[in-house]
Amino acid sequence: MTPRSALAPHELDRSGRRVVLAICCMSLFIVGLDVSALNVALPDIGRDLDAPFSHLQWTIDAYALTLAGLLMLSGSIADRVGRRRIFRIGLMVFGAGSLLCAVAPTSELLIAARVLQAVGGSMLNPVAMSIITNTFHDAKERAAAIGAWGAAIGLSMALGPVIGGVLVAGFGWRAIFLINVPVVVAALVLMTLYVPESRAETPRRLDPVGQALVIVMLVSLTFGIIEGREIGWGTATVIGCFVLSAVAVVAFVAFERRTETPLISPVFFSSIPFSSAVVSAVIGFASIGGFLLLNTLYLQDVRGYSALHAGLLTLPMAVTTAVLSPISGRLVGSIGPRVPMVLAGLGVATSGAILTRLQPDTSTAVLVAAYVAFGVGFGLLNAPITNAAVSGMPRAQAGTAAAVASTSRQIGSALGVAVLGAIAYGRLDGSMTEGFAQATHAAWAVMAALGLVLVGLGFVATSARAARSVERVRSRLD
Repeated sequence: MTPRSALAPHELDRSGRRVVLAICCMSLFIVGLDVSALNVALPDIGRDLDAPFSHLQWTIDAYALTLAGLLMLSGSIADRVGRRRIFRIGLMVFGAGSLLCAVAPTSELLIAARVLQAVGGSMLNPVAMSIITNTFHDAKERAAAIGAWGAAIGLSMALGPVIGGVLVAGFGWRAIFLINVPVVVAALVLMTLYVPESRAETPRRLDPVGQALVIVMLVSLTFGIIEGREIGWGTATVIGCFVLSAVAVVAFVAFERRTETPLISPVFFSSIPFSSAVVSAVIGFASIGGFLLLNTLYLQDVRGYSALHAGLLTLPMAVTTAVLSPISGRLVGSIGPRVPMVLAGLGVATSGAILTRLQPDTSTAVLVAAYVAFGVGFGLLNAPITNAAVSGMPRAQAGTAAAVASTSRQIGSALGVAVLGAIAYGRLDGSMTEGFAQATHAAWAVMAALGLVLVGLGFVATSARAARSVERVRSRLD
């Protein structure tokens, strides 16, 4: 009997396709879990490693920025040399980075290990989507598979605080990284046995200049936002970071228009659903990034709860996300992305509005209502974003389109941690216990506004004009 890994993707039967989907989702689950579970451990890391708040932000954002900067490159390399091969390398690097994070003696070395971990993670997200897209050829079946992929990301982000709280309470914050190792080993074995190798028929050339400009733009912008409060917003260093980021954006756009093999084809952005998906991914993950950071600090540093207690309090959000994520995928496959996308925006906006009234003694019932509303928003969001990103794209371009969407998620997460964290700490007057709840009000108002923008994008991405733009892009790419 021919092993499944020796077959071509289109030769797999239904059970074989489902196994491939499960392996990809499992691998992506630990990548997303690593981000969200770590948030609940930040207070413990700060105390154990004597880390300032900016180092805690960098512990999250060093990972997110590295992912965002390398996702496009990893997707292009995978299309060229083999998707399964790159996915396996990514798993090994992610596992090695996780081990180094677990033994890091200082916050600086922890941040460095997080960068290595993210290098491996960058080889998983876009490559998994490309594998899934090239495995599922039926449009309806592919939509459901994409929904499951989006659900895996959403579930990992939502369940992270709960799982992280259990690990920190039982074994300490280093267990959050150690738990990745056996999962990586299992994924490597399963990938070898069950996932066929695939490549793009006409892989695109690499774009090192565009790649470098993206990294410069993201790192300089985030550095300026995170460090601005510590060293001063008007200092030459911070202003220089913002100027450098702006110059990198202008240079990137100019270069990408002239090169024959752009990192991101401008044609992609002619698709209204694709452009809407990119913006929605940035907004949605900025919301979850800021939400997890500020909520964790509020529950542990203001309310005095343990990591386990704080994690368990977010369980309503996790349950809501777990229930609605697969439902969202089925809704997208049956009625399209508009309804789940609009409801997602309303959920995020409602949560932000509730939390603008946050106080040190806010009742548990009010907190749970805010968490459930956010769970509704985040649970419904991922599937329509992913579907819109690859809608109308030829399968050969699906990996690139998915990489752009994944990059947008990581950019959003990094900016959410940096911007919402900066807003809250910039308004902090006094101790954390006395002033932090009030200091977060402006940040929650921003999150509520972002939710309303998501509602608008839900209508824009599903309009008749958007459908016509997809047909134009498909014909140009074909």
